[in-house]
Amino acid sequence: MSRRWRCLTYEESGLNLDKIDGILALIPEEIVLQAAEKSGNGSSVRSRCCPLTRRVLVWVVLAMALFTDRSIRQVFRLCRRFHRDDVTPSRSALCRGRQRLGVAPIRAVHESVVQCLGTRDRPGCFYKGHRCMGIDGVTFTVPDTPANERAFGRPKGGSTSQSVGAFPIVGKVNLVELGTHVDLASAFRAHHQGEPTIARRLIKHLTPEMLVFLDAGFFGYCLLRMIIATGAKFIVRVQSGPILKPIRVLRDGSYLSKIYPSVRDRERDQNGQLVRVIEYTLDDPQRTGHNERHRLVTNLLDELQYPATELTVLYHERWEHELVNDEQKTHQDPKRATKPTHLRSETPAGVIQELTAISVVHYLVRKIMWEAAGTVEPSLDVDRLSFTGTFHILQARIPECPTDSHEARHVWFRNLLYEALEERVPPRRNRINPRVLKQPRAKWPSKKPEHRSLPPLRKSFRDCVVIRL
Repeated sequence: MSRRWRCLTYEESGLNLDKIDGILALIPEEIVLQAAEKSGNGSSVRSRCCPLTRRVLVWVVLAMALFTDRSIRQVFRLCRRFHRDDVTPSRSALCRGRQRLGVAPIRAVHESVVQCLGTRDRPGCFYKGHRCMGIDGVTFTVPDTPANERAFGRPKGGSTSQSVGAFPIVGKVNLVELGTHVDLASAFRAHHQGEPTIARRLIKHLTPEMLVFLDAGFFGYCLLRMIIATGAKFIVRVQSGPILKPIRVLRDGSYLSKIYPSVRDRERDQNGQLVRVIEYTLDDPQRTGHNERHRLVTNLLDELQYPATELTVLYHERWEHELVNDEQKTHQDPKRATKPTHLRSETPAGVIQELTAISVVHYLVRKIMWEAAGTVEPSLDVDRLSFTGTFHILQARIPECPTDSHEARHVWFRNLLYEALEERVPPRRNRINPRVLKQPRAKWPSKKPEHRSLPPLRKSFRDCVVIRL
């Protein structure tokens, strides 16, 4: 009998990838079916040898973000139990299927599944009725292919103008719910594009109940004005450069000022936006930034309802955003010997598809942690649970999910929550992290453009050998 691979259709087998049924406890099958219809080119995603349907490929791409340490063929094996006459599709067939699938279906899954989880009764999610959110950026290295280099570019720097990075870099600017670490929305950029400009694409996701935390690189009149137009509040750190002249000093030591779109507008006092400035210093010699002047700008203007000291301490919640980027970049999809870059997609569309899938799976892990801390043990802060531990539990238990009944799946999910509770971390320490490099630069010179895409050798090594007499 022929061993030619055959993936059963939905009508024949119900679920093709029957080893990842546990994800159905978190992502309804209807959402995947609807998303599968949003293929980039509208054509059926099939190879000549095997019917890799759109819905099958959606699950494969999501599974790639769960089993990040496996190749795409091994991911397929982890998703589907062995059936008679099955032959795993080739890497090229799966990669071509990903290309024909496009970004739209995975983005549709993200938009349908990912949502804010925080409630007012859970710690760290709200501040005086405002949902704590953050906007920040992170970069990922991608495979060194001509398509990725054209789309994203390489970082430049070093002692000469020809010094460029070893790999192209894609930037991601995302909107995160700080209390739950939910990656709510993302926008992607090439290396030469600025983060504040790309952050404007996230404004449509803001609501009046949100309080947005931003780093100093996002301070700018246009972006802040767009945030204010949505009714949302913000707190942004400001470097020493921008001129913020006091208009009126408030009782808590902060003062009102105005920001302007240009120097000309500031000189004429036109088109100004009223803001509140909080200046402070640190008197602990052990802390980074000791005796330096720090400034925060916010549109929370009432000093009685929002005291300056409270907002200064609250601004440190912005570091939760850095932890979200660390979870996705370092723990969920780390670099390793078989994958020297953060991502493995060799085309720009594949890079965006992969990053979106990573955000979806990151949300699934965070939802499990949220359910475990809230349903099983309501008094437990979700920050006390380990993301890495829960992620590894999900990797291990997904193939064990029963498929015979809804009740058995519910019991499996309940056990998953209890197991996640065992992955606890100690309370966070009062510590500092100096801004220094642990690893110095390598002694070898940087790779330059002339070192890439070298022509094939014309002579063998033996033909090159010359014995000197």
